[in-house]
Parts: sequence; structure tokens; C-alpha cells
Amino acid sequence: MTIKRDYEVRGLSCVNCAGKIEAGIKEIDGVNDAIINFPLSRLSVEIADDSALKQIESRIQEIMESIEAGSKLVINDNKVEDQRQMISKMTLLIYILAAISYFAGFFLVNNLTLKLILFILTYIVFGHKVLIKSVKNISKGNVFDENFLMSIASVGAFIIGEYPEAAAVMMFYQVGELFQDYAVDHSKRAIKSLIAIKPDYANIKTPEGYEKVDPSNVKIGDLIVIRPGERVPLDGIVIEGTSSLDTSALTGESLPREIGAGNEILSGSINLSGVLIVRVTKIFESSTVNRILSMVENAARKKAVSERFITRFAAVYTPVVVGVAALLTVIPPLLFNGDFSQWIYRALVFLVVSCPCALVISIPLGFFGGIGAASKRGILVKGGNYLEALAKVNTMVFDKTGTLTNGSFEVTEIINENSFTKEQVLYYAAHAEAFSSHPLAVSVLRKYGKEPDKNLVTEYAEYAGMGVSAKVSGKAVLLGNRVLLSKYNIEVKEVKSSGTLMYLAVDGEFAGSVILEDTVKEDGIKAIEELRSLGVDDIVMLTGDRKDAADAAAQKLGIKSVYSELLPHQKVDCLEKIIEERKNTGKIAFVGDGINDSPVIARADIGIAMGGTGSDAAIEAADIVMMTDEPGKIPEAVRIARKTKVIVYQNIVLSMVVKVIVLVLGAGGVATLWEAVFADVGVALLAILNAMRLTRIK
Repeated sequence: MTIKRDYEVRGLSCVNCAGKIEAGIKEIDGVNDAIINFPLSRLSVEIADDSALKQIESRIQEIMESIEAGSKLVINDNKVEDQRQMISKMTLLIYILAAISYFAGFFLVNNLTLKLILFILTYIVFGHKVLIKSVKNISKGNVFDENFLMSIASVGAFIIGEYPEAAAVMMFYQVGELFQDYAVDHSKRAIKSLIAIKPDYANIKTPEGYEKVDPSNVKIGDLIVIRPGERVPLDGIVIEGTSSLDTSALTGESLPREIGAGNEILSGSINLSGVLIVRVTKIFESSTVNRILSMVENAARKKAVSERFITRFAAVYTPVVVGVAALLTVIPPLLFNGDFSQWIYRALVFLVVSCPCALVISIPLGFFGGIGAASKRGILVKGGNYLEALAKVNTMVFDKTGTLTNGSFEVTEIINENSFTKEQVLYYAAHAEAFSSHPLAVSVLRKYGKEPDKNLVTEYAEYAGMGVSAKVSGKAVLLGNRVLLSKYNIEVKEVKSSGTLMYLAVDGEFAGSVILEDTVKEDGIKAIEELRSLGVDDIVMLTGDRKDAADAAAQKLGIKSVYSELLPHQKVDCLEKIIEERKNTGKIAFVGDGINDSPVIARADIGIAMGGTGSDAAIEAADIVMMTDEPGKIPEAVRIARKTKVIVYQNIVLSMVVKVIVLVLGAGGVATLWEAVFADVGVALLAILNAMRLTRIK
């Protein structure tokens, strides 16, 4: 049996190192899988046998320490964190003093011996950790990392007599690393704030009163009290009290939501005013807040195409550049009578520039920034690959009921046939729907106006996409669409209506029809218009509803391509047809909310589920979840995805162009080690700052 363990990792500031640590952990005996979520500083490990856990944890710590010194597994160790912060302040003070000594030697001291001493002192202060890491890593076979490259470049500069530059390279490298660590920590904090919605406790009702317990210990049906200022720990139904809720963490909406007895309440929101008594309807593992946490934390597993490409590229790029540097050192002096010290210096420039950190770190941070920006607006993206795919969407396929329409039907007309009265038609229809939770059933029951006697109903059965059958007071009742009644060879009388028609038969005789009207969501029309303004012109509607009702809704929404009267499996077939017709024209997204939409959501390039009223199956199958049921969030998600893609590509181009320019200038003797340090650390810092812009998208 596979066991999953989650850890916090501390002191991990290099995403390239994180990738190496992850690969090393996967090779440990007994480890089935491992993933490091760099922005959230989390490590998830799947192991085959819990008995070997201590040995595995010890081996993980060894791997982490060997690749990035100071990194470790941590479990709520505040003293260690305080000590680390003290060390950082002391290190900063020492760095300032060492920098003063460097500039004193560069500008104020004329004695060559004293100058050399000051430069060596500066070099040791700023470079000793890099040198130690380099030696440790080489002994373990990790050669082509930034520590090795910086060590060789700076030692080589000392050997050829470039003392000021040798010290400066290490000094500016470390200063750049400090700024880079700060930028990374800031970006990570912005992403970590997304999971601050996790509730710490729940106040559960006991015979002695209310007791504060862990939310995971609360069962369905338990009563909990939520006081003003507290975060809602579990999903449930309010049975007593009224209040306002801050749901911004879930939906992105800034306006408080009024709530009272009988209303559903979602975990993760904050109670602003009154005391609420809530009956729990979902355990913590199935609650809204835990779903959000899982989606955000697991997003690291779904790497975008550009992330995977850059990781592979960096693995080849660095050794190639090191090889070119070695050739620069040897070939010109031997074959063209070049000066050894001159070409060694140029090779050192190559070595400094070759570090791929700017590329490797900024791209995953870019995608996490996009995921974070979407989450703040109630749009949950399950991975960077889905965000990247959403940016390429050309075709958007929508379900109708509950997605573009409210799914809140109203019975507008009852038509009786043969010897049945309208009251009888409504009576049999309401009792046939007594056990159903379908929106149409709810509307029929609302029209009936009272609770049907369920004791009169037997042999109840549902037929997906068609309707229901039951025996009501001993009479065989069929209620559904024309397809259901035709299966029983019952001829129906057609009615011209743009609404949804439910046909009723009692004991094999056609009894009449119930007409229900659905309303288009307020922001549905605007959402379609905005998608078209973004260039997503190909918009399609799939629905199991009647053609007249589907066409009427599509006309209001401005959708021209409509497929109606589809059973669940026919929706998949229809999507397959759409995919075949539009292959090589971009990605295809499907938006739905019901259980019957799950197969279609799973089949589309990008599956999008409405999370407010959407079924659990649809949310699980989806790649992106809208925590509100607003179609208007979809064009917003597309904008965020495209902005993310632009920033990621900007970082790739910036990093590559600057590095190539400095490599060429370095080979030509124009660029110095100063420019090389900027091309490495400086560009990495710029790329990180650029990626951080995504967390501030307005």
C-alpha cells in the first residue's frame, strides 16, 4: 500500500537545486514518487513501506544538504527559523563590512600588498560558502551547477592576476543572490497567502457545550457554531442565525454575502457579523476549502510544456557552454598564437554566463503567479499546463443548463390531455419527481406547492438524459422527454414552445405536458461577447434540452452553433466531432456543471467546471474550476492565462537574448566578468520581478 507524506522544506532558495533534490529523492529505495512544490516550500513523498520512514527521511536530508547547504525538512520548528533569521542579519552585516573593505582596496589604498589582502578578504567572505558547496557537489558528481561555475571563474581570475574582478564577481554574485532570494520569498509569500484559508479549528456541539476540535474530526450531521470573525471550517447548512460572509477567498467577490437559516455555507469564507449554528454536510476531506488547498498544492505536479522544455534545455545548455569555454581556453592560443591569459579570461566570462538560473526559476514562478492571480478571483487552475493550454483556446464549448442559464426553471404552463385534468397532471408529475434532485424536478415540486407523499411512490427509477419512471398509488407513471415515452410506444402530442417540455403518461396513456422555462444568466451574454473580443469566435452550445428551448437560449446569448437533445454519451460523440473538425486550429475547452458533463469535461483539451452548483464528478474531472457559477469569469481566466504566457515568454527571450549577447561579446573580448555577473544574477532577478507582476494583475 502506498503511503503519502507531506513535509515543509526550509532554506530552499534555488529552483534548479529543488529539481535536482526531487530527482535524487525519487531514486531512494522505497520511494515511489516525490514532488517539490517550490513556491509553497512543500515536499510530498510517496513511500511503499512506512517502517522505513526514518531511514528515508534521513536520506532525504542528506540529499538536500548535499545539493543546497542549509536546506532541511522542518516540522513546526520556530526556534530554527528564528536562528536562521539571526544568521541572515549577521551575514548581512559581515557582507557590508567586506564590501567596504573591497571598495577601500579599489579606490583608497595604493599599497599593492594591502590591496591584495583586502581583495582576498572580500573574496573569502563572499565566496567561501560557494567554494565549499562546489567541492562537496563535485565529490558527489554534481559538477555543472552555479557553485562550480562561479568557483572556476573566480579562481581563474585570481590565477591570471585579475584580483579586483575575482573578488567583485563573488561579491556581486552573492549580493545578487540576496536580492534574488528576497524576490523569490516575496513571490512565494504571495502564493502561500492563497492557502491561508485553511481553518485551524471547528467549534463542535457536545452534551457539555461547544468544544474546539480539528476540522478533520467533525462528522456529517454534527452541529458547529461559527462566531463573528471566525473562518468557516466545513461546508454545511445554516440552521440558526443570520450573518454576512466574506467569500472573497473563494469567489473573488468583494461584496459580503448575506446568509440565514436554510442557506448553504462554504468552508473558507469568513463570518463577519452574527453567530451561526451550522449542520455539517461534508467531511473536511470533501469540503470546498480542502479542495482549493489540494488544487493549489498539487498544481506543481502539472508542469507546463515550456517548463518541461526549459528544464531539458538547461540540462544540455550548461555542459555545452562549459565545453565551449574549455575550447576557448585551448584552441586560440595553440592554433592562432593567442595569449593564454586573455583567452582564459574570455572563457571565464563564458562560465559565469552559462548558469541557467534565470530561465529555470522564473518560468515556474510565472505560472504559479498566474495560478495565484486566478485563485484570487475564484478561478482554480489545477496546473501550469492547463493555464498554458487555456491561453491557446480558439473554441469554447458550453453546456446550457446551469452553465449559461440559471438552471432554475419555472413551470409556466400545464397542458392536460385525454381524460386527465391539469391538477392530476401536476399531482402525478410531482410524485414521480419526489425522489429527484434535478433542477426540473425541483421546479415541478415548487409548482406543486406542498410535500408529496413519498409513501405512495414505489419502483422509482431514473433514466439519464430522458426522465423518470415510478408507480404512484399503484399506477405506472412516466415523466420525461419524447425519447423516454417512445421507448414505451406512447405517442405524445407535440406542443410548440421555446421552453422545456416534460411529457407525462399514466398506465400507458398520454396524460399531458409540463412546460418549464429556464432563464439566461445575467452575465452570460456579456461573457460570450467578451470571449469574441478576445478572439475566441468559435463558440458552441451542447445540451440535452429540446431544440426549441436550446435555440431560444442560444439566440439570447448570441451563439449560432447549437447541438440539442443530446444524451450524455452523445455529448462526448459531438465533442469528438468538433475536435476532429477543428484539429490544428487551437485548443478546445468545454464548460459544464452536471454529472452528465463529466465525460465531456474530461475529454476536452481544457475542462472547465462550475464549482458553485457543479457536481462533485464534474469538479473532479475539470482542469479549471470556477468557484462561482458566473460565465463572466471565463474570459477573465483567458486574460490571465494569456498574460501569464506573455510574461513567461518575455522571461525566456530576456534570459536567452542577454546571455547570447554577453557570450558573443565575451568571446570577442568586449564583455568582462562584470557584464557576465549581470547576465547571470541580474537577469535572473529581472525575470523573477517580471514574474511577480502576475500576482498584481488588476
